[in-house]
Formats: sequence, C-alpha cells, structure tokens
Amino acid sequence: MVQINIDYLGDLMCKVTHVPSGSTFFTDAPLDNNGEARFISPTDLLAASIGSCIATIMGIKAKTNNVNIEGLKLTVTKEMDNLPFRRVSKLTVNIYFQNRLNEKDFAIMQNVVNSCPVTKSLLPEIELDYQIILPN
Repeated sequence: MVQINIDYLGDLMCKVTHVPSGSTFFTDAPLDNNGEARFISPTDLLAASIGSCIATIMGIKAKTNNVNIEGLKLTVTKEMDNLPFRRVSKLTVNIYFQNRLNEKDFAIMQNVVNSCPVTKSLLPEIELDYQIILPN
C-alpha cells in the first residue's frame, strides 16, 4: 500500500506528495476546464502514468530477457470527451525504439502494452491506440 497526500492550494491547484519518497509536484486545471495550466492536470497525469508504466515494464522485460532498449522514447496523446460527462476518451501511445528487435523480443515488448498495471486499470470505454516504431 502506498500513500499519496494531496493538499488543495486554492485557485484549482493541488500539491501532491508521494509519501514513501517525499517527492512532490503540483497540478492545475487545464485551460479548457477553468484552469491556467500552470502545472500538469490530473487527466494529463493519467496519460503520463500509462506512458511511464509501459516504459518501466518494458525496462523490466528488457532486463530479464537481455534486450537492449537504450534510447526508448514514448509519446502519449490524450483526448477528452464531454458527453455524457467530461472524461478521457482516447490515449494514443507511440513507442519509439532506437534499436532493432528480433521477432521474439518485439512480441515481448508488444505484450507489455496490454499487461501494464495502468492499462489494466483503464475503463474499457477509454480507447487505447498504440504503435511501436522501430528504426529502419
């Protein structure tokens, strides 16, 4: 069990503290929802969570299977919907490998997308679109 403390600072900003590490960051409402976008928004954190989770699990699998994923980069694009209520509707994840992967290693890395804990925690209504991009 992990504890996260959130302090509402007013003006739609929160201070988030990860208790085990003591690290903190701030959130703010986005421009399109009454905020000033001074910091990452809570729904942007969802997008960041899925990207960093996929990268972390790929790192674990790479270490276990002796696969070189040095230089791995991900981009995540979040789309919102307002009907029937405001929610994340789609996450597009692009995964850029700097090194070629053989068929077995590609299959291992591809499976990570569907098995990371954040992906498994998403509602089925959230569309997840991902693409793995390998070097030529």
